[in-house]
Amino acid sequence: ERASAPDVESMEEAEEKAKILAEAAALKKSAAAYMHPEVGVKTTDPTLFGRNYFNRYSAPETEDERAEILAEAAALKKSAVAYMHPEVGVCSEDATLFGRNYFERASAPDVESMEEAKERAKILAEAAALKQLASDYMHPEVGV
Repeated sequence: ERASAPDVESMEEAEEKAKILAEAAALKKSAAAYMHPEVGVKTTDPTLFGRNYFNRYSAPETEDERAEILAEAAALKKSAVAYMHPEVGVCSEDATLFGRNYFERASAPDVESMEEAKERAKILAEAAALKQLASDYMHPEVGV
C-alpha cells in the first residue's frame, strides 16, 4: 500500500454511492419536469394505454344514470338557491326536530358533582369570612 495509490472502495461503499447517484438523477429529472411543465409527460408503459369499456364516453347511458344525474342536479340547484338566498327560512315537517331535550338544553341547571359542591361551599364560606373581615375593617366603631 503505497501513499500514491488510489483508495479502494468496499462493496458496501460502492453500492451506497450508486444508490446516492441514482437518487440524485431521479431528483434532477423531477426538478426538470417541475421547472418545464411545457415539455409534457412521455411514457411507454403499455398498461397506461388500456381501454375502459364500462365508463367510456361512447358507452350507452342507462336510465338509472340519467335519473341519478337529474336528482343530483336538482339537489345542487336547491343547495345553490339556499346559499344565495339566506333570507328564505328553513322549513321542516319532521316531528323529531321539535322535541325538547330537558337534560342538555341551555336553560337546564348544571349538575355538579359532590366534589364540586364541597368546593363551592368552601369558597362561599371563605367569601363570607372575607366580607365580615372587610366590614369589621371599614367600621372600627362597631364593637367586637
